[in-house]
Amino acid sequence: MTGTVHYRTVEVNGLEVFHREAGDPRAPVLLLLHGFPTSSHMFRNLIPALADRYRVIAPDHIGFGQSAMPAVTDFPYTFDALTEVTSGLLEQLGVDRFAMYVQDYGAPIGWRLALADPRRVTAIVSQSGNAYTEGFARPFWDGLFAYAEGPNPGTEAAVRGALTLEVTRWQYLNGVDDPSLVSPDNWVHDQALLDRPGNAEIQLSLFRDYPRNVDAYPAVHEYFRNSQVPLLAVWGERDEIFGPDGARAFRKDLPDAEVHLVESGHFALESHLETVAEHIRGFLGRVPT
Repeated sequence: MTGTVHYRTVEVNGLEVFHREAGDPRAPVLLLLHGFPTSSHMFRNLIPALADRYRVIAPDHIGFGQSAMPAVTDFPYTFDALTEVTSGLLEQLGVDRFAMYVQDYGAPIGWRLALADPRRVTAIVSQSGNAYTEGFARPFWDGLFAYAEGPNPGTEAAVRGALTLEVTRWQYLNGVDDPSLVSPDNWVHDQALLDRPGNAEIQLSLFRDYPRNVDAYPAVHEYFRNSQVPLLAVWGERDEIFGPDGARAFRKDLPDAEVHLVESGHFALESHLETVAEHIRGFLGRVPT
């Protein structure tokens, strides 16, 4: 059955990288790149919904989910390093060309993959996967940028709040009309992984590195203009982390970008799976993959 999901681990650069995979190995590849504070678990329902047409691959980034979690002294937790591991995974799996779905942290990883070799990326689906300063919703980002610009006990204490169960739960429920649609397993699962010894230091390292993603935005915009890569932004209209202006902004450089806002928040798949999947199937069915 093409909808059967396989749970696999391969070694990349000496690190175990977990990924979920489904679909015909000969089908066009759709790479799913998750965000903070979750893992490929966020795609558990989307994968079988798309696997009849695509070879769907959803890795866990290093330090997240079921992938390796080396200490900060043993691995450089930067978005460059996470991208290098993702690229190595694709090489191991024999993937040369792919469409990609990016969300949150998955976006700067996806943009780096595209900048490194634009010909590989056939299409992009962005769901709260930011590429423009317009997308940063305040005040959520104020503490992170203050910490990244001046790490000290005061600024660190503020961002450590983002690693608590209260904030993890909030990320799933913000902007959702009917919270009963969102399984509490999500934040329980994510929090258990965040609470592993040493993981807070990993997340703080990535917080400090985050402004480099913003520094790369001009190069990303140039890539969009030069490639005119097909792009679908399907976004939570009430996302209080990456606001809907971030979705609309893609049209500045990609005039043909499709933008659909759904009445949800940051993790729109939890409340609007069928809507998002329908948009993806329609979009990818209209563009070369």
